[in-house]
Amino acid sequence: MNWDDTAPPTDDTATERLVGASADGEDQAVEAALRPKSLEEFVGQERVREQLDLVLKAALARGGTADHVLLSGAPGLGKTSLSMIIAAEMNAPLRITSGPAIQHAGDLAAILSSLQEGEVLFLDEIHRMSRPAEEMLYMAMEDFRVDVIVGKGPGATAIPLELPPFTLVGATTRAGLLPPPLRDRFGFTAHMEFYDPAELERVIHRSARLLNVGIEADGAAEIAGRSRGTPRIANRLLRRVRDYAQVKADGLITREVAAAALKVYEVDARGLDRLDRAVLQALLKLFGGGPVGLSTLAVAVGEERETVEEVAEPFLVREGLLARTPRGRVATPAAWAHLGLLPPQQAPGASGQPGLFGT
Repeated sequence: MNWDDTAPPTDDTATERLVGASADGEDQAVEAALRPKSLEEFVGQERVREQLDLVLKAALARGGTADHVLLSGAPGLGKTSLSMIIAAEMNAPLRITSGPAIQHAGDLAAILSSLQEGEVLFLDEIHRMSRPAEEMLYMAMEDFRVDVIVGKGPGATAIPLELPPFTLVGATTRAGLLPPPLRDRFGFTAHMEFYDPAELERVIHRSARLLNVGIEADGAAEIAGRSRGTPRIANRLLRRVRDYAQVKADGLITREVAAAALKVYEVDARGLDRLDRAVLQALLKLFGGGPVGLSTLAVAVGEERETVEEVAEPFLVREGLLARTPRGRVATPAAWAHLGLLPPQQAPGASGQPGLFGT
């Protein structure tokens, strides 16, 4: 996909990774079958579910449309699923589009003018919408009206177009890029958090039932622990482990089968894949744990600078394995321990001088 200069890299590394949070065609097809159909079926995000339940039930009791909803968070956490659930709970039709698809105000006007009363419009990656369309959306959200400009120059006229009441559900992975006037027009804003392993185990058990896959509790726990707190990754790993279990085992997913399968796919116990480990190994073995510049680190692992910064580093930082400092990238003690290496100051024959972390 094509991103602007604030977006992840355009190469295929992110989409090819088994632990990548973006969805390709296969993921999208499988996700359609695994998506929860109601808030009761939706696993995790307890605070968001409770708040959203109140918003929707109150709107139904009033007999009106729900407030506009903004969902933010990392890819793969369930923003699209929640948008579909909102439409289902409101017994309303759902229209799906995305920010990159709306490059002109006329594109947005065409979509808005065709909405039915009470319809839910899901606008994915809303932060990537063009500025003219964004400004048109302000009036549509607040007054349910848009001004369509006809003609050019001094002879141009604005024709007001009344819109039926509708609910806009915006989704973004970068809430900070939304201008304040747009954020302020959402009546309900929710931030999607990463899932803990127990919640991911529930996701995996539910998906296994829908896929007709036999799985033991310890097998689900093994997959959940390597899923980076993301249901999309958990479901993808489940499908790959299912394949391994069907070919190499008796079809039942146990802890041993899951561990063996994910070893084949190079996903380790903390969810790191080949790219993640390559970054850490270069940082530890070639540069003694850092600090080292991003460009130098990227050259060492044979990847583009943007790939290392946008694809590998976020998870490594979140896991406490790597730190970004003004002087460059630095490995933490946890990184040395995870790869089973000793920091230079602890290695046999070391000088005993204090190291970067004072050990």
